[in-house]
Amino acid sequence: MTAANATKPTLVVGATGNIGRQVVFQLAAIGAPVRVMARNPDSNEFPPVVEIVQGDLTLPETLDRCLSGIDTVFLVWTAPQAAVNDAVKLMAKHSRRIVFLSAPIKTPHPFFQQPNANRVLMEKIEQRIESSGLEWTFLRPGMLAMNSRHFWGPQIRSGSLVRWPYLSAPTAPIDERDIGAVAVRVLSESGHGAMEYVLTGPESLSQSEQVATIGRVIGKALQIEEITPDEARVELGATMPAAVVNMLLDAWAAAIGQAAFITTTVEQITGNPARTFGEWATDNASEFLAGD
Repeated sequence: MTAANATKPTLVVGATGNIGRQVVFQLAAIGAPVRVMARNPDSNEFPPVVEIVQGDLTLPETLDRCLSGIDTVFLVWTAPQAAVNDAVKLMAKHSRRIVFLSAPIKTPHPFFQQPNANRVLMEKIEQRIESSGLEWTFLRPGMLAMNSRHFWGPQIRSGSLVRWPYLSAPTAPIDERDIGAVAVRVLSESGHGAMEYVLTGPESLSQSEQVATIGRVIGKALQIEEITPDEARVELGATMPAAVVNMLLDAWAAAIGQAAFITTTVEQITGNPARTFGEWATDNASEFLAGD
């Protein structure tokens, strides 16, 4: 494969999120020109070589300057569904191809097939991209390892008891750095047009095994207690929208009794095996340690 239009910058939309930030930093690390679209350019910390342009997906009039001179867009959608048509239309007007961070909505595994609003949004964006004339690639990461910071971090930092639903539900958490690495290869090479890449970690682990892994890494004896879905709606609902809680509960319930869906796509594209959850936990141990 060969580098594609290396002299033109890639526009990263959604660059301040965990995955978008990985893409920006990894592109900059290989010397690829990169531009970031940001609502508040002054508040973002990126390498000096990164160009930052003010823009907003919900304000089409701001997109022209962000897209000027761009060949490729890496898109993490961060706006309401109503903004999809205008935003994709402008991307198609200015650029040649798009790499979209989607979800495994076509993957034949019950964990990924539960109805929810995010599926509807992803489907709409994909359909609009496919009909836009852009060359496209869809990245479909499964459960993110970094979700554990929000799921279990507060309980682990404050004590030794972790209360959680569906402890036996297995997933294959993927490291955000691996998603970034795949994205950078796809953005930097030709040959990925009309491809849909499902990205997972390398191992199927139950939720209780993931919590136990974190405990081993930080050297803390954790007590893990299963709670009911109704208890979870109350406890998780204190920090998550009800729709997200219900989406997760439905997915975990559907996953009970079977191994997580696993792909080797990370290694196939990057040449390096996907990081294990233990590696992720080791590198992010500070997220689970109580501050002074």
